[in-house]
Amino acid sequence: MAAWIGLEINTLSIIPLISKSHHPRAIEATTKYFLVQAAASTLLLFSGMTNAWCTGQWDITQLSYPPSCLLLTAAIAIKLGLTPFHFWFPEVLQGSSLITALLLSTVMKLPPTTILLITSHSLNPTLLASMSIMSIALGGWMGLNQTQTRKIMAFSSISHIGWMTIIIIYNPKLTLLAFYIYTLMTVSIFLTMNTTNTLNLPTLMASWTKTPMLSTTLMLTLLSLAGLPPLTGFLPKWLIIQELIKQELTTMATTISLLSLLSLFFYLRLAYCSTITLPPNPSNKMKQWSTKNPTNSLIPMLTPLSTSLLPLAPMMLTI
Repeated sequence: MAAWIGLEINTLSIIPLISKSHHPRAIEATTKYFLVQAAASTLLLFSGMTNAWCTGQWDITQLSYPPSCLLLTAAIAIKLGLTPFHFWFPEVLQGSSLITALLLSTVMKLPPTTILLITSHSLNPTLLASMSIMSIALGGWMGLNQTQTRKIMAFSSISHIGWMTIIIIYNPKLTLLAFYIYTLMTVSIFLTMNTTNTLNLPTLMASWTKTPMLSTTLMLTLLSLAGLPPLTGFLPKWLIIQELIKQELTTMATTISLLSLLSLFFYLRLAYCSTITLPPNPSNKMKQWSTKNPTNSLIPMLTPLSTSLLPLAPMMLTI
């Protein structure tokens, strides 16, 4: 009951922010978000009640009835947007502002992730691993043909949630590390896009003439989110693959490594658009040396952390 109340409060707290603009698309996103989250919370409550009915145990961290374990896994998957319950997430992000999309991608994922960590030993491992692999595959595949940056970040989030959940049964600490680093990089990218008012790829292509340094740091952060080796984003993927190999799941580790190449393609396309290409406009229209939005003071602090934490990996792991 406490978990259900907490998830409902979490849902209700973000709804006014999504519907703040009073645009029809925002109202549609709000309705979708509310219905999906309410259904997932109710499913979680139903899972606990079914387990209590059959075993007499009310604690959701000690589920032993198999149908209850399946229901709990499905409820948390809906909350997080894991495949095949991902349909609501890109649409809700597309109907929200960039800052609200940032909150939906990071802060709103924390309560379901916490419940996932607490109940990880009660979940169905086969179902969770299957949904994780499908999420990594679909997050990369669906992001290939997108031109809206919010939808691209939504499919990026689906893919990263797949990486987090695939390892949670074997090493929950790695899930937390992956979530923290993903949050760090995502906050940096969304704040940068909010500063340059980037909602699609053509706008991203024109951002170089407005803020060259900001576009360069955005490129590095995107490559870090893709998981390229010298950057911070490589750390969680490296450790997750290493842990899967230790658990003698080499086939699974190889599969998700190959599937992450799909995500790498659209990250490279975003990086390419932000720094290398320029839109086919006359130069007098491109010379916009100032932006309407002031640069957020968090960006200079978050960007170096999003790109250069890899040398600190040994210290982070010992802590």
